[in-house]
Amino acid sequence: MATTKPQRSPEEIEDIILRKIFLVTLNEATAVADPRIAYLELTAAELLSEGKDMRLSRDLMERVLVDRLSGNFPAAEPPFLYLINCYRRAHDELKKIGNMKDKNLRSELEAVVKQAKKMIVSYCRIHLANPDFFGSNNDNNYEINNSNNKSSISPLLPFIFAEVGGGIDGFGNSTSSGSQCPPGFLKEFFEEADFDTLDPILKGLYENLRGSVLNVSALGNFQQPLRALLYLVSFPVGVKSLVNHQWWIPKSVYLNGRVIEMTSILGPFFHVSALPDHAIFKSQPDVGQQCFSEASTRRPADLLSSFTTIKTVMRGLYKDLGDVLLALLKNTDTRENVLEYLAEVINRNSSRAHIQVEPLSCASSGMFVNLSAVMLRLCDPFLDANLTKRDKIDPKYVFYSSRLDLRSLTALHASSEEVSEWINKGNPAKADGSKHFSDGENQLLQSQEATSSSGGASEPSLPAGRPASIGGGKSKYPFICECFFMTARVLNLGLLKAFSDFKHLVQDISRAEDTLATLKATQGQTPSSQLNLEITRIEKEIELSSQEKLCYEAQILRDGDLIQHALSFYRLMIVWLVDLVGGFKMPLPDTCPMEFACMPEHFVEDAMELLIFASRIPKALDGVLLDDFMNFIIMFMASPKYIRNPYLRSKMVEVLNCWMPRRSGSSSATATLFEGHQMSLEYLVRNLLKLYVDIEFTGSHTQFYDKFNIRHNIAELLEYLWQVPSHRNAWRQIAKEEEKGVYLNFLNFLINDSIYLLDESLNKILELKVIEAEMSNTAEWERRPAQERQERTRLFHSQENIIRIDMKLANEDVSMLAFTSEQIVAPFLLPEMIERVASMLNYFLLQLVGPQRKSLTLKDPEKYEFRPKQLLKQIVCIYVHLARGDTQNLFPAAISSDGRSYNEQLFSAAADVLWKIGEDGRIIQEFIELGAKAKAAASEAMDAEAALGDIPDEFLDPIQVCFTCLLSSLVRTVLRTMVIVSFVAVHFDEGSGHFTFVKNHS
Repeated sequence: MATTKPQRSPEEIEDIILRKIFLVTLNEATAVADPRIAYLELTAAELLSEGKDMRLSRDLMERVLVDRLSGNFPAAEPPFLYLINCYRRAHDELKKIGNMKDKNLRSELEAVVKQAKKMIVSYCRIHLANPDFFGSNNDNNYEINNSNNKSSISPLLPFIFAEVGGGIDGFGNSTSSGSQCPPGFLKEFFEEADFDTLDPILKGLYENLRGSVLNVSALGNFQQPLRALLYLVSFPVGVKSLVNHQWWIPKSVYLNGRVIEMTSILGPFFHVSALPDHAIFKSQPDVGQQCFSEASTRRPADLLSSFTTIKTVMRGLYKDLGDVLLALLKNTDTRENVLEYLAEVINRNSSRAHIQVEPLSCASSGMFVNLSAVMLRLCDPFLDANLTKRDKIDPKYVFYSSRLDLRSLTALHASSEEVSEWINKGNPAKADGSKHFSDGENQLLQSQEATSSSGGASEPSLPAGRPASIGGGKSKYPFICECFFMTARVLNLGLLKAFSDFKHLVQDISRAEDTLATLKATQGQTPSSQLNLEITRIEKEIELSSQEKLCYEAQILRDGDLIQHALSFYRLMIVWLVDLVGGFKMPLPDTCPMEFACMPEHFVEDAMELLIFASRIPKALDGVLLDDFMNFIIMFMASPKYIRNPYLRSKMVEVLNCWMPRRSGSSSATATLFEGHQMSLEYLVRNLLKLYVDIEFTGSHTQFYDKFNIRHNIAELLEYLWQVPSHRNAWRQIAKEEEKGVYLNFLNFLINDSIYLLDESLNKILELKVIEAEMSNTAEWERRPAQERQERTRLFHSQENIIRIDMKLANEDVSMLAFTSEQIVAPFLLPEMIERVASMLNYFLLQLVGPQRKSLTLKDPEKYEFRPKQLLKQIVCIYVHLARGDTQNLFPAAISSDGRSYNEQLFSAAADVLWKIGEDGRIIQEFIELGAKAKAAASEAMDAEAALGDIPDEFLDPIQVCFTCLLSSLVRTVLRTMVIVSFVAVHFDEGSGHFTFVKNHS
């Protein structure tokens, strides 16, 4: 007969379960059998003296746990690991209890185990907040070296790392399955406790996470610490603890942008980047070395793989950093802290806008590019296609927000004095400048994770709040408003500054390569060990700079999403700015509204810079709505009353230049902007001509040289627009309406530039030929000192570049005179213009077919954009075009009256050249006829002058005669002095009254 197993009582079962969970016993014999089990001698003695059963129960749990944690048990686990394993065993026991059939017993035991779990978590908090509370802290803590000070790593951290994803933690340690946290522990640990209890634990964790990513590059393990940070801020207590940390915004008398980046909790996370940084702050692993060393010899597939890896890694960083900020912003109690942090980062790094940035006092480009990407993600919900939420952006924020220093920035038109005067006069902005945050703001933030830039989140209208605070306290503006202006500042200091740095880096590489080529050429002629060292140094410099260039390309230029996000933001920017002047309509009001005039200049400049860069990156503009940008440019590029800075207005032309269909990769899309765009058809040519004139005076000390580059862009655009019938018709109408206004000024400057540029080019060609002759005399050249040869070689290449640029610009100007004069003749023949035009054409003709033309012969003229045959054809065409339109026969007399360059033989010489190069015979014939008319006019003028004779003495003013004689004597004295000093022979023709200067080679 089988014996039945005696049924255990609930008390016995409870005792067994608790002993298993806590690994303790009240029976010494049990401890001897299993050394892992701690014999609680003190508790056993107390129970015995109290006459109680030697069993564990829920009432004894806390006494047992305290005894176990306070006791010295050599074979036992350290406190934290012991508590974690207690929780794990409790979790396992709870699953077993779930299989019990007796519902009452099951319910009772579940309550016991849950109580045990809760108490275990509570003692975990006590232990982590007070590590020495249960004796010496013998947990196996990690160590991290932070600025040579070793600080303990929370034993909780490996379990958090394991929770958010296994692998290698932020300190280089493996997070194996042994570090796995028991299910539910962390959630219970962070959710069911008061702030004061958890705050010291969380502060330590945040410091650990910050230290784990310090000086970690995009190729390092930043993902796990960042996910851990994101996990912690998913708890309300974690959010509150983070923004109350002493390192949330560091306080120091030496606080600057770099200090915030390296010491704030979030700073090192934003520092993670592929972009280069100063050597002191260089992150590891070195992205340039690992991905782009010796790039010129690498396979394209290898480089593409590196580009893809970096882009993918950085997008993950942007998303997680954005989620961290979003978690903080969604909590109304911590939103203000986030905005304060962002404002502090922006204000402390304002000097990043300077051309030269001090790396020891400013945060890295990596931080600000990352922050740019994150801020753009926060803007997503109000970057919908229709920009429906732009009414939430209050322009008064620029004047009254005490969070950002915007009033000190250069304004679009108003001076700082004008801004102050306008504000002090009491404009309406003082009355209703702010709005409270509302529930709609929270809905906006909560919607960001699910809203794309094309969707737009739904946000209720924000109610009007109290007036803006003037002079005291922080005004509260809608989050959209705050986010908009902060993003604009961050992009200026971040993404746009990075584009500028990239451009300068490319220029530096180009200059270094030119220097290297010159040195190698010199080394080939006269080897030198010093030259060898210099060549090696420059080659190393080029290699490092090329690595940095590819890092920029990987993180920024190849990230189409980032660029398009930024373009969406700046589309909102320009539409919002246009709203300040009454919307997209022309003409603009006569008076510029002060709200517009006071807006920071960089708002517009950054938009234009981004468009220029994006236009040069393949597919970057695909899908981007450009119509609003086009309207904005047309409205303001010729409006100095609205945008004072002429360089900023000229940058708008540069954008249009990038969009010209013949240059743009997507010609059909950009052609529509020029050829099927109403505002473009009506105002583009008019405003380009006006800007061509306005740019003569920029106010800069370099205005004389700057204007040529600006007009070059305008000329290219005008040449393209002339080929579009509707624009050509508009051009002809402008010339008719503004014959003695803008168009006359345009022609004046066009002629001035043409004369100057061609003259400069031809003179430089003569100088170049002198150096060329020196270098061709090998024996004499080799006898010169190496330094002199190097300087002359450098001068030679410099002159080559100047000739090439000047010739290109001169060709464009002459070309424009040629094609416009075919259909627009009247302005050229005005009394105030006709002699200037004739003199210019005669001068060009003299240079191209006159006695000195052979001195301009070059070995490779095309290399210098010097095309004398084409230039001669265009000059002759201008002559012919003007002669055709000269109904009053004034032009021949103007040609012949030019005493400086006119010579009747030039016309026949030019005709001979034209016959040889195959010009249209009809053009040549008309040109010859014009020459004959000019000769006849010259003869008539001489006859008329002879017939008149000298002026009778009685009609002369004695004072005038005396002054004329004195002036003539003075001029002759000066000229004689010039001859002596400069060895120039001067010949005065008494008949013509002209001076001729001849080089004295004796």
